[in-house]
Amino acid sequence: MSNWDEQVDVLVVGSGAGGMLAALTAASGGAKALVIEKEKLWGGTSATSGAGIWIPGSDVARAAGFEDNLDDAFTYVRGLSAANVPDENIRAYVENAAPMLRWLMGNTTIQYMAFPYPDYHAENPGGSPTGFRTHMPLPLDGKPLGKDVETLRFASPAASLFGYLNWHFDETYLLLYKQKGWFPHLIKSLARYWLDLPFRLKSRKDRRLTLGNALAGGLRLALNARGVPLWLETALVELVRENGRITGVVARRQGKTIRIGASKGVILAAGGFDKNQAMRDSHAPLYPTALYSGGTSGNTGDAIRAGQALGAGTMNMQSAWAAPVFYIPGEDRGRLCTIERALPGCIMVNQQGERYLNEAASYHVTGQKMAARQREHGDASPSWMVFDAAYRRKFPMGPVYPGWPDALLGPRVRSILKKGRTIAELAGKIGADPAKLAATLQRFNIHAVNGEDPDYHRGEAAYDKMYGDPAQVPNPCLRPLTEAPFYALPIYPGDIGTNGGLTTNAKAQVLDGGGQPIAGLYAIGNSAASAMGESYPGAGVTIGPALTFGYIAARELTGTNA
Repeated sequence: MSNWDEQVDVLVVGSGAGGMLAALTAASGGAKALVIEKEKLWGGTSATSGAGIWIPGSDVARAAGFEDNLDDAFTYVRGLSAANVPDENIRAYVENAAPMLRWLMGNTTIQYMAFPYPDYHAENPGGSPTGFRTHMPLPLDGKPLGKDVETLRFASPAASLFGYLNWHFDETYLLLYKQKGWFPHLIKSLARYWLDLPFRLKSRKDRRLTLGNALAGGLRLALNARGVPLWLETALVELVRENGRITGVVARRQGKTIRIGASKGVILAAGGFDKNQAMRDSHAPLYPTALYSGGTSGNTGDAIRAGQALGAGTMNMQSAWAAPVFYIPGEDRGRLCTIERALPGCIMVNQQGERYLNEAASYHVTGQKMAARQREHGDASPSWMVFDAAYRRKFPMGPVYPGWPDALLGPRVRSILKKGRTIAELAGKIGADPAKLAATLQRFNIHAVNGEDPDYHRGEAAYDKMYGDPAQVPNPCLRPLTEAPFYALPIYPGDIGTNGGLTTNAKAQVLDGGGQPIAGLYAIGNSAASAMGESYPGAGVTIGPALTFGYIAARELTGTNA
């Protein structure tokens, strides 16, 4: 028996949503659980995200009038996922996702709403063009977290206003399209934030928790209520195996090496290797740049490497949750571009000034096409989001807010925003061929007048239309770019995390190179190879499986129906 500095039943490595839910489920099943997090902040990439979860057949969707079919959901994911992903892993997710959500909502203060968010490939067999598989969390009051709220990761700049004001998904539409009451709502929200005294004097954190902050905050509240500790600045060094079984870990806590025993097992939930440039160079040449990843700084593949050191198998290590990203000089990660590409009055072009994709497609498909274009032609990193003055006045483009004069934008944003009085002048500033950019815009504009895009079919799919401007007819995604001055912002093929990792089975058990479970070792989230393979079926297929397989793993470890 090893000499442990700390002994628990279930040890979870990583404080993202999947890891915290696993620890909570284990504790509810009677186990003594502990979460360790190597960073100074908790919540992982989950806390910075939109926290959408893709859950087929949920009670919430049924209450909203959507009757789902789990066989359809399986068919849909199976048709998109990689061939090397076993049927039973996909089936385990599809069948356990709704029970997980029911348990989550029944055992925490977190509440989710089913959203009419179409599946990304809704036209495929089993897809849902009406949505209601994607679920979004409702806002939570973060004040009961006490001091813990100060170490919760901030939302991504792409998922907050001005980089500090948390907002709910519905508020996006209210502000984006300046719907009735938008300005009083904005003033009220800003007043609520700035008048949160005396807390505002010591922290920039918004204690109205939304999106990823709501999910992470609600899970932390539940952990605190059950007395489950979460240790910050505690990094996994290696796994301990005794008599063929994982019995604990060696960790580094605040500069000191410690040994933590886990009598029932260890759940690896420490994210992928987004920020490990050496691992990216080895495994993900299509998505080579760690700096452009939207993942958080702690995602350096520690859990994956620890498993590999003990003979664990890996799968689809070349894969990532692809995405187009804006990169602001000096920031430590890319900013996901979700909505802007579908709005009327903009196009994306390569470095010659030519379109090469449907800008309004899902961010995963767009990121994949950008990366493939870069590999084949070397002219897509960066590409350029080109927009006219009418767009500039009405909509955001990444860090460029409408109604905010160019001169008052931050110096780092001004350094990358290009502006021209004419198309030819803009082409010169972005290094494009003026004739090609002019021809591209001329062709686009001719068809956009009629709401058509014969080249790339933008605005035809249900997903495209969801982010379009409902006031723009006949196609909410298309409007000619005609009003000077013209603008361009660089956009890169990036990702929001890697999704290849340790090979697992339907119980989330880590498998060795021969396909046999390593006793006492589980992996979830981006530490495990995703059941989605290299696909992205719908909003929430990152966190949805992380939560679901965390739930499955904890129930398996504790042997209970927690």
